[in-house]
Amino acid sequence: MSIPQKLVLASGSPRRIELLQQAGIEPDRIFATDIDETPNRAEHPRSLAKRLAQGKADKAAEGMKRLGEEPAFVLAADTVVAVGRRILPKAETLEDAQDCLRLLSGRAHRVYSGVSVITPTGKSRLRLVETRVRFKRLSREEIDAYLASGEWRGKAGGYAIQGLAGAFVVKLVGSYTNVVGLPLYETVSLLAGDGYKVTASAPTGTAV
Repeated sequence: MSIPQKLVLASGSPRRIELLQQAGIEPDRIFATDIDETPNRAEHPRSLAKRLAQGKADKAAEGMKRLGEEPAFVLAADTVVAVGRRILPKAETLEDAQDCLRLLSGRAHRVYSGVSVITPTGKSRLRLVETRVRFKRLSREEIDAYLASGEWRGKAGGYAIQGLAGAFVVKLVGSYTNVVGLPLYETVSLLAGDGYKVTASAPTGTAV
């Protein structure tokens, strides 16, 4: 019996869509889910990333089933930025972003992503990816300029590494795409391991 090859992404994040496309994967449907992302009391950042990723995947799978949609792979992810056990917010205000940048300045932090895949048969798999990042010491002028750019809006930890904040990074250990929002190696491995055919290919005329 052949495995259905439809992929549903439980996220409306343009970054995650672009990263999947980078790996040669085009989601057949976007089914963005909205769940409460408030950390539980004394919850570790690792646990939060896994819980939110699984929660988003479960909610999307349940929603698809309710609508009578055909079986599909459901992919969800959530990214958490932390300094020690302190979980940084997804910056929604200028004050949020400013507080995050001041805390990250000159320090190391960790980026955790939970990745959840639910197969067409209902099997669920979950992976956690951790990346260590160190920022240089940021001047007031650098922080102000970054805040003015608006790139921080809605980003975990108040920054987007694929933008201007890439110049703040002194050292990165682990997956770069994890920090962008979706660890590609682990995501592709999860999908392929459960029978999703990942057929990445370079565009015609592109040197490889």
